[in-house]
Amino acid sequence: MSYALQTLWHERTRYASGVLAVTFSAVLIALQCGLLLGLFKITSIPIDNTTADLWVGSTAVSSVDLGKPIPNSYMTRLAGLDGVRMPEQYISNFANFSKPTGGTELCFLLGSLLDDGTAGAATLLTKEQREALTMPYAIVVDESDVKRLALNSPDGEPKINGKRVHLVGTVKGLKSLAAPWVFCSLHTARQLMGPMLPPDHVTYLLARCDSPARAKQVADELRAQYPGDMIAYTAEDFSYQSRMYWLTRTKAGLAIGYAALLGLIVGAVITAQTLYSATAANAKEFAILLALGIPRWRISLMVITQSFWVGIIGIALAYPVCLVLRALAMQFNTDVDMRWEILAGTATITVGMALIAGTLALRSVKQIEPMNLLR
Repeated sequence: MSYALQTLWHERTRYASGVLAVTFSAVLIALQCGLLLGLFKITSIPIDNTTADLWVGSTAVSSVDLGKPIPNSYMTRLAGLDGVRMPEQYISNFANFSKPTGGTELCFLLGSLLDDGTAGAATLLTKEQREALTMPYAIVVDESDVKRLALNSPDGEPKINGKRVHLVGTVKGLKSLAAPWVFCSLHTARQLMGPMLPPDHVTYLLARCDSPARAKQVADELRAQYPGDMIAYTAEDFSYQSRMYWLTRTKAGLAIGYAALLGLIVGAVITAQTLYSATAANAKEFAILLALGIPRWRISLMVITQSFWVGIIGIALAYPVCLVLRALAMQFNTDVDMRWEILAGTATITVGMALIAGTLALRSVKQIEPMNLLR
């Protein structure tokens, strides 16, 4: 291994293109996967930005934005369960937003209780904003949606489902993938929905539990006890299901995965060609080693070791590049999820690619013979 590293350093200009190709592939794979997860993290914002541990909704609801009305009487099924606090009502539904300047947009209402310690209130809402939302027809949106909804216009009246609303604040970091999130009180949401939501119904029931383990246990019990009436999820499971629904529904994962695969193929081809050329250029040195009695498998092992270090060095260079590009993306309100699973998976795939490229380069080793030194 020491000899392989010394060779890489001595011939660094020759191996540079292979290292850069590996770096390019690692950066592309990590950023594409991080962008994909960051993009679809938006679809589970209503779940991830509450403190609820348990979500109860209509049967077979596959995403948080697809919930159907359920009776308020379902609260009795949760009330009194060990380790489960008093359930809360939660309304989430699409609505028509009429801009002050004319035209309409589809928005998504999120109505919850706003008292201190409630499970459904968005965690990014300040105490002042929650107090302001208790006023009739008060709403809060993400600052990135203010212009989209023309809420910065001094003229006209914004309306939701034909009822006038007024903006009392904005938040940052809760932008939507499709319809803008509109946060309001439970009472305001019910008034805005009107006859579209029966008075004795809500979209979800939320509850906090003593522990995540207890939440999972309660969700399993409720699903088994009421299979045809409702569905119960832990917040983590419901968040994951919402993201996966949008991922498979929009096929964006396939497109981004194809781009990442393309980068991997390009990096593999360049790396394989670089290692093959470098190995062929060292044919005379390898022939001397063979003449001195060094087994061919030891030389092959050295080539594989070199490819391994090319992968490691490429990953080491890719990591700071990924961090810089992620920071740049965050400046444009684009979330790139760089969790450790993505980095570990990228490193594994990249090193594997480099090892495969090194294996392909071994065909030049098989062509080396000591008698070539006499020519």
